[in-house]
Amino acid sequence: QVQFVESGGGSVQAGGSLKLSCIASELSYSGYNMGWFRQAPGKERESVAAIEGSGGTTYYADSVNDRFTISRDNARNTIYLQMNRLKSEDTALYYCAPVLILSGTWRPNPLVFRSWGQGTQVTVSS
Repeated sequence: QVQFVESGGGSVQAGGSLKLSCIASELSYSGYNMGWFRQAPGKERESVAAIEGSGGTTYYADSVNDRFTISRDNARNTIYLQMNRLKSEDTALYYCAPVLILSGTWRPNPLVFRSWGQGTQVTVSS
């Protein structure tokens, strides 16, 4: 079973930066579209960013556009989320998953996705 391991979270002050990583085990997912999601306490999980398998086209939620950058290194089976100018509302547990992309929206790919990883916690203090 494919496992996705997220890392790189931490506690920062507003305006700071963090870079998250997501590594897939037991699967070369270079051909898959990948996405980042987040869930804050008491809120539903929401989409953050997505990137096509080729690493070309990227997609962002309006709330993070121009602040976050998603990228991937297929040779390392890793995707990244560079987060700049962090805000308190970015505080959440962040997850990655293979996704289906349609009309600029994305959701976990049911053909590949089985369960969420442990996520990595991002805490932004104002």
